[in-house]
Amino acid sequence: MDCYDLTNMTWKEVEESLKTVEFAIIPIGAHEQHGPHMVESCDAVLAEKMAKKLGQRMFPFALVTPTINMGVSQHHLNFPGTISLQPTTLIAVLKDVISSLKHHGIKRFLFLNSHGGNQSTLNVASMMLTKELDVEIYYAKTTASAKKAIKENVTSLLFGHSCEREVSEALYLAPELVRPENLEKGDIQEEGRWKQLRPGKAIQGFYYYEEMTKNGCIGDATKASWEIGQQIVEESIENLSKELYKLLELKVDVHQ
Repeated sequence: MDCYDLTNMTWKEVEESLKTVEFAIIPIGAHEQHGPHMVESCDAVLAEKMAKKLGQRMFPFALVTPTINMGVSQHHLNFPGTISLQPTTLIAVLKDVISSLKHHGIKRFLFLNSHGGNQSTLNVASMMLTKELDVEIYYAKTTASAKKAIKENVTSLLFGHSCEREVSEALYLAPELVRPENLEKGDIQEEGRWKQLRPGKAIQGFYYYEEMTKNGCIGDATKASWEIGQQIVEESIENLSKELYKLLELKVDVHQ
């Protein structure tokens, strides 16, 4: 066993793993539209794949929990098939997962999130549940730390959803998520209030995704490749594992 993956373990195996486990990785995704060229389970699957990769890198200190495969996706709801949780629902689920694992002796947690729409909720959840449950909670976006690989390979000014970055990650981690014959650039709406509400603007606020893109994606997925995905994913895993070893004061070299 090179990864403590709770989904595929017996209780006796879990009992043995708890002799070395220092924290749990909780993969969090979403079920939402990803344009014409990615399936709607994309975020959940990518969160799970990244969590297992990180669990392998952090073995035997990490336990990977089952994936929370729905998230906060109200902004995608007008595209058929999207399922969205309320922020309070996601926090309630996380509370129950953490409470259960705390009962088994785990007191440190990482929310490994693959959906940008979850980030603000996870910020609130980490603050609330750290205090309420007397645990340590951290959160990270799966590949946001791969700044070098993203800068070298992503040329679109507007990217982040079913774009060359995300499609590349899927081609590397789970190619079955991609419909290669349907790859499209984002069909961006030229006008609209969405431009004033994007991250980094003076004012933030909610808008529906179709206000920004007619086909549900942004960036240019036609530029995606397995090689780009490999660079982004592996840089992210390297950065996340280094930070976790430091943050949790684990005494094993990250490269072992």
